[in-house]
Amino acid sequence: MPDIPLLLVAVVAIALVFDFTNGAHDSANAIATIVSTKVLSPRAAVFMAASLNLFGAFLGTEVAHTVGAGIVSPDMVAGCQTLVLSALCGAIAWNLFTWWLGLPSSSSHALIGGLIGSAIAYRGFSAPNYASIFHKVIVPLLLSPLAGFLGGYLLMVTLSWVFVKSHPRTVSRLFKKLQMLSSAFMATSHGLNDAQKTMGIIALALYTFHLSPDIQVPFWTKLACALAMGLGTAMGGWKIVKTMGHKIFKLEAVHGFAAETAAALVITGASHLGMPVSTTHTISTTVIGVGASKRLSAVRWGVAGNLVTAWVLTIPASAGVAALFFWLLEAMGAP
Repeated sequence: MPDIPLLLVAVVAIALVFDFTNGAHDSANAIATIVSTKVLSPRAAVFMAASLNLFGAFLGTEVAHTVGAGIVSPDMVAGCQTLVLSALCGAIAWNLFTWWLGLPSSSSHALIGGLIGSAIAYRGFSAPNYASIFHKVIVPLLLSPLAGFLGGYLLMVTLSWVFVKSHPRTVSRLFKKLQMLSSAFMATSHGLNDAQKTMGIIALALYTFHLSPDIQVPFWTKLACALAMGLGTAMGGWKIVKTMGHKIFKLEAVHGFAAETAAALVITGASHLGMPVSTTHTISTTVIGVGASKRLSAVRWGVAGNLVTAWVLTIPASAGVAALFFWLLEAMGAP
């Protein structure tokens, strides 16, 4: 049995804490609309989302391999035992700051920014894998919110056309039932994409500690990350639920169904392509797209502007904080 360094144990523990905060921070992604439309009580919605986050985490590893091997060049950071630790500290610090403000920023991009910042602090600007970052992070960063907006807008317009002659009460009853399915789809896609990011960071840690010959995701890593995210979701992030469910656009059941379905389709497609997209970006823009289909004035664009500000700042801010943590650990003599 290999000797497990205490620092690696700490890194894995902190990674799981990050996964837990991701579940708590991003629980709004799956349940805000279903709570705000009163289809489910907050308690029932959180239980459903936690269970399906757990299930979704076992459905693939494409995103984990992107995070573990596609953000920084593994060969350049092999042996740097504080790289992953400082990346996680930067991501968690940004997550907690935006959670405190009630802003639904991206845990995914906080983690990616943390990796970039700590890698640059260690080996300079040649350490990040810029081609992979562009194709797997930057392009999806730009396209997934756009796809979410257009998907939400077009699906809502289609539903409005299909049910134009139906009685509003009949439509409401139907979509309160259908929203159960769309919310479940959203929760599963969230687990599929987001839990894999922590799997990838633990796989990278095992590689940098020379306990794995390449970037692999052991079963115990999948299980631990799935459980951590499920528990975090069970804790909930109610300030962000309030922002997502009420402050952007006042939702009804049909709006919730359209937003969740469009977002889940985008996230699931990106997951199979190995793209660590932001579930927060995607569901936020689908909600905006659904609201805009009614009328542009229905969307509270000031709140939407605050969300965009948080998105733009996430990668550079978390990178900067991670670099500071790396230099601090280096000054303390950490390997």
